[in-house]
Amino acid sequence: MKNGYTLKSIFQLLVSKLWMIITMMIVGGGAMFCISKFMMPLKYQSYTSMYVKNSNEAIITDGVNLNDLNASKSLLDTYIAVLQDDAVIEVIGEELLKNHTADDLDDIFSVDKEENKISVDSIRNCLTMAAVNETEVLKVTAVTKDAEISAELCNIIADVAPDFLIRVVGAGSVEAIGEAKPDYNPVSPNVMKFTLLGILAGMLIAVIIIFIIDFVDNTIKDSDELNTKYDKAIIGEIPSFSGSKKKNDNEERKTLLDKEFPFHIVESYKAMRTNIVFSLSTSEKKIFAVSSADPGEGKSTTSANIAIALAQADHRVLLIDADMRKPVQHKIFKVKNKNGLSSVIGKMITPEQSIQKNIIKNLDLLTAGPKPPNPSELLASEQAEKVLNELSEKYDYVVVDTPPVNVVSDAMGISKSLAGILLVLKYGETTFDTTEKAMKKIQLADMNMLGFIINDISGKHHSGYYYRYKDKYGYSGYGYGEETDKKEKENEK
Repeated sequence: MKNGYTLKSIFQLLVSKLWMIITMMIVGGGAMFCISKFMMPLKYQSYTSMYVKNSNEAIITDGVNLNDLNASKSLLDTYIAVLQDDAVIEVIGEELLKNHTADDLDDIFSVDKEENKISVDSIRNCLTMAAVNETEVLKVTAVTKDAEISAELCNIIADVAPDFLIRVVGAGSVEAIGEAKPDYNPVSPNVMKFTLLGILAGMLIAVIIIFIIDFVDNTIKDSDELNTKYDKAIIGEIPSFSGSKKKNDNEERKTLLDKEFPFHIVESYKAMRTNIVFSLSTSEKKIFAVSSADPGEGKSTTSANIAIALAQADHRVLLIDADMRKPVQHKIFKVKNKNGLSSVIGKMITPEQSIQKNIIKNLDLLTAGPKPPNPSELLASEQAEKVLNELSEKYDYVVVDTPPVNVVSDAMGISKSLAGILLVLKYGETTFDTTEKAMKKIQLADMNMLGFIINDISGKHHSGYYYRYKDKYGYSGYGYGEETDKKEKENEK
């Protein structure tokens, strides 16, 4: 759940969900266009104007003081109030029924066919009366589903108004300026207006939904928030690789060895490599584990690529697949898994006989081996500790791919042999709750938490944490090309 927003975060959030906003705008605009164009009834408008006169011959007529009516404007307000009274509206309805049957008007007004009477409210709702620009001209407008009925309404009002006004008010007079005529051009619905309102409504709904989802979203999406919450370094941020595909329900894992591997992701692993080297610079042991909170967060692919990146910097590297339950390193590097770590710990074979040399230059691989019935106990054994300690002395770096810490305790069993552990979190999927659970298990095992790796980051959110990480610890900048690689190797040595 988000604690607050900045203008920058709001902008980034809306840009990241721009597809949703555009979709909702199209849906909203399209829906309102169809409704207004094909479902809403057409309405026609007609109007008539009446001139209101003040009588100058007698200020007082039948007890009415015209001076108290505040001249024309007050007289107009009085006339409007009278004309909107139920008694006047009822007379208008009666006049309409003289010229039309109840069935003819049933679609336009609310008609009581038994009493042969039109509802007063249904007529009043069709009428608008107002002074024209504060003049002495009273404009009466009628809007109905029938152009001829609209005109007829206006003309009936013009006919009955003088008698009612003189009889009730007893002052002044009104005179129709002209006769209302049918206008067969519909004034409603305004298709363009409704479409624009639909577009705006769709955009507003989309923005509200986006903020609600983001507010309650508990997944890892912000490296700064993660760093602040746990006070642990973000060792690397790996952008999403759109080229990954699925094959036989198993994700085809892309590595730095693939020719089509994107350049910006290669650079991310180089940055991560430098951060790992600095993180381990004060430790005597150069063996570390790579794990994740839950399955499917990319820890095995990340382990393989970290090992490859270290080997490419002229370090002697051993990659160990300690995930004996679901080993994948032999699949990534396309080698056999007949013998491996389980065979070595079980003393069925020596490490030298099991390690597959030079998978690439400077990189050896120790696969998981046959699946044992007790992986946790096997890894927690003294023999496992002895094997890992011996192997760590023969290589510059040893990378251990371990099972997810929230699923099994395998990684905890080898904690004494490790310099630390890297936790891989998947952007937009791993939650703070699962991360918190994993952190507690790591702390209980008294393992050194080296930092986090955020995997599969959307391109729009890749913030380049590496550069902030360098600045914080005073590391020098990076460029591109062979000269930069040489300097990088010198720094790492």
